[in-house]
Amino acid sequence: MEHLVFQLQAPLSSWGEPAVGEFRGTGDAPTQSAVVGLLGAALGLDRGDEAAHVALRDGYGIAVALLSPGSLLRDYHTAQVPSRAHLKGRPRATRRQELQVPRHDLGTILSTRDYRQNAASLVALQPRPDAPHALGGLAQALRTPQFTLYLGRKSCAPGAPLWPQVIEAESAWVAFQQYVERFEAARQKATMLEPLPPIRRITFDDHVVAGLPRDLTVSRKDRLIRRRGWQFGDRNEHIALVPSAPPPSTVAMET
Repeated sequence: MEHLVFQLQAPLSSWGEPAVGEFRGTGDAPTQSAVVGLLGAALGLDRGDEAAHVALRDGYGIAVALLSPGSLLRDYHTAQVPSRAHLKGRPRATRRQELQVPRHDLGTILSTRDYRQNAASLVALQPRPDAPHALGGLAQALRTPQFTLYLGRKSCAPGAPLWPQVIEAESAWVAFQQYVERFEAARQKATMLEPLPPIRRITFDDHVVAGLPRDLTVSRKDRLIRRRGWQFGDRNEHIALVPSAPPPSTVAMET
């Protein structure tokens, strides 16, 4: 079974959780909708092309290996915005156009936005029968994207190349392990690269051959419904914890 595996590392990333009021939280690993959006940007899909985004959503099983959750950064955010009444019937293709109203008609919105600092994950795609793109084509798109790639928000640029690899493996877990081995071999030839942290857990949807037994299943509201309307539905996300290796001293004592 073919897999497309790539890495996501950045000084800042933000993986949207359901927004309640003025709070914009983040998960510690990429959401399904974020991966779909990333692929769409790499392919150059227009945001209004709902059918193409749905095809990406339904065409691949997605697994995520968490390498490092990073640390939480909370930003108190303010922004000037005109009222809805003043925006009605006005073209606003840019932020500048949005603010071209009299100053006394501008208000201020407050929000708290969470980010992850120095988080790292691997993503694996398993094609389903109706996959709209071959994995090799997706890999090339991630190497030379049509639109700028970012990790959750436009301020969150990737901190390292995504280094996509097409890997033949019996499961997502085996594909992740082979990716780590390939990365380490490449790192040995380019000593400036940092080693990948060990995998802590993998998460996967119903359409993935994971290769590890699930320890927990949760409901996550990150299933893309309408890209332009920012509408998302629930899906099952399965979690498999990866046992940590025993320390060297323990191994020595046992042998």
